[in-house]
Amino acid sequence: MPLVEYTHRDGLALLTLDVPPANCYSYEMMKELDAAILEARFDPEVHVLVLSGAGGKFFCAGADIGMLRTADPYFKYNFCLHANETLLRLEHTPKLVIAALDGHCVGGGLEVALAADLRIARSGSGKCGLPEVKLGVLPGTGGTQRLVRMVGKARAIELMASGEVFDYARAAELGLVNHVWEASDHDAFMAKVEEHARGFVPPARASRAVGLIKRACQTGADLSLADGLALERELQQRLFEGEDAREGLAAYLEKRDPAFLGK
Repeated sequence: MPLVEYTHRDGLALLTLDVPPANCYSYEMMKELDAAILEARFDPEVHVLVLSGAGGKFFCAGADIGMLRTADPYFKYNFCLHANETLLRLEHTPKLVIAALDGHCVGGGLEVALAADLRIARSGSGKCGLPEVKLGVLPGTGGTQRLVRMVGKARAIELMASGEVFDYARAAELGLVNHVWEASDHDAFMAKVEEHARGFVPPARASRAVGLIKRACQTGADLSLADGLALERELQQRLFEGEDAREGLAAYLEKRDPAFLGK
């Protein structure tokens, strides 16, 4: 059985972490996630990636602690390095990534979710946070870097140093979650997430423009203003040379809805 289930429909690549009982990740799972990200990246029919956890009780509870306890330091270092590379690949893929959070999302699970572009949670389904300090370690799959960029240094240090876990309403207040939605169960929640994700798929949305907006923000945030503006101009030129920009401008002038192709 795959540790990461991959399905494709309606322009969406659905990546589901499936390791009962808590969808904890191992090197083997990260290899499958890495391969799934690449498959979605290279498929021109995929416009949005939706990342979720199977079962509805956990999105992901982080790394497999049993594995980490018995592994030697050499393996642990390379395990963390590969996990970093996998999440960077997710972050750098020029397609929108939505993390659907149903159930607990703690430790490395939240670190995985932070590498997505948007996070949508099911109300009342679980807790989230980075409690690694309680194990005598730090969040080592990007948490110290991504959290500080989202909430600022002081708040990030406080959240990680205290190891606080909190519900999704609090996560939304902190800016970690874009939406918190009510849903009767896991299937109903995922149906709502998929419907939302299809709003970013052609013909309704110029998905290539969405992807390059993502690239401008993800890369530009780490550049000087002048270099960020240069990146923005280059990405804009790529869009001007594509079919969707021509269609969007023509539709505006002709007072009709555009029919985008994602090109």
